Amino acid sequence: MAATPFLDPQEVNIVEKRSKHSVAIIGCGVKGIFFANLFAESGYTVICTDADPSIVKKTAKGKTISSKPELEILLKNNIRKGQISVGSEIKKVVSQSDIIIVTISAVDKKERTDNTQLLNICKQVGSAIQQGTLVIYGGISTLGFIEGNLKEVLENTSGLKVGQSFGLAYCPLLNTNVQLSDLELIVSALDKRSLESASTVLKTVTKKVKEINEIKTAEFVALATITIRDVNTAIANELAIFCENANIDYFKVMGLLGLNEINLKPSILDEEEKNEAYMLVDSSENLNIKLRLPTLARQINEDMLKHAVKITQNTLRRLNKTLRRSKVTILGNTKPESTNESFIRIIEQKGAKVNLYDHSIKKDDVKSEKVKNNLNEAVEGTDCIIIVNWQDQFNRLNIKRFKSLMKSPAAIIDFSGKLDPKKIETEGFIYASLGRGTDYK
Repeated sequence: MAATPFLDPQEVNIVEKRSKHSVAIIGCGVKGIFFANLFAESGYTVICTDADPSIVKKTAKGKTISSKPELEILLKNNIRKGQISVGSEIKKVVSQSDIIIVTISAVDKKERTDNTQLLNICKQVGSAIQQGTLVIYGGISTLGFIEGNLKEVLENTSGLKVGQSFGLAYCPLLNTNVQLSDLELIVSALDKRSLESASTVLKTVTKKVKEINEIKTAEFVALATITIRDVNTAIANELAIFCENANIDYFKVMGLLGLNEINLKPSILDEEEKNEAYMLVDSSENLNIKLRLPTLARQINEDMLKHAVKITQNTLRRLNKTLRRSKVTILGNTKPESTNESFIRIIEQKGAKVNLYDHSIKKDDVKSEKVKNNLNEAVEGTDCIIIVNWQDQFNRLNIKRFKSLMKSPAAIIDFSGKLDPKKIETEGFIYASLGRGTDYK
């Protein structure tokens, strides 16, 4: 096993050499699978594991909890090629690897950050790491977590010292909406050897690696990045609701302002960084500082789920129907524990009959009559199509065909904002979306 904190760049400068290094990915969520594919595509031997046995089983079959189909396609290909394998025991996986990447973040409990589960997993990691192991924390932490909690847990459970016997670095994955080749990473560590080692490894999987010497600064960079995104989304959501009521097209306004390329898109999606968005607020409270804007942004974004239900109810009223009398087709990601799943649950509780079509889920994987493998079957006989988030397959939607299959009058609600409203209305549909009024021109 290579002594990775003192790793010579020549040991990993070509694919053949990298294949001799085992990389353990702890946590099979979106970030974990992204890291797994990143290292597998670069030639490393990757072993994935998770504390949840059901997620381990799903990952072993090449399935993910991500709404990004491309991640699942890459995962299946890398498992088939033998670049990625899946283990069920964290300690065993760690003991077989010389690079460990923990991708699990703290959890949110009633708007408070709880590190308990994360630290319990890190105790298992610490009890199994060997001399010369490099541990990289790839989740998101509260300010001071690396030095104040993680370092202590790993040293106490391993009996080894950071920077002497094993390396410890921080590399938060801040953007999973890019191609692997375009990924930019930041990396920091408590000591020079760990930083050099982690930087050497990470530069073999992406050319864009920025080193940050102060670990607390790196922690704040991650928290600030997430908070800025959350605040931008909140501003977009507030302006979108204003435009709906004023019968103005929010997206046209953003185009006129030249802001379409900036992340100012309204969204009902809230699950991907919901937990992490509270961490800066928690860190500020530990410093006796009250951050008002991030707190308000969180509340605004969480309230968008209720707003989405309201838009749905108002649109169905234009059909002279209520949720209780309607049959609705949901298009897009419907993964468990997502905002979309919560939206579906709410409208079902209000009486709607729901069909689901998610390109990333096969009917055989979910024993439910609601899930349809065929798009035409999903929309046939329904009153309303709701696009909860966009998938590439929707670029080829046959709107004219939908008109002949659905009841009349029919509606399309596009929460992704991707469809051209004029084209939809020209085909005879009632149209609704975030940020667009009902009679704008």
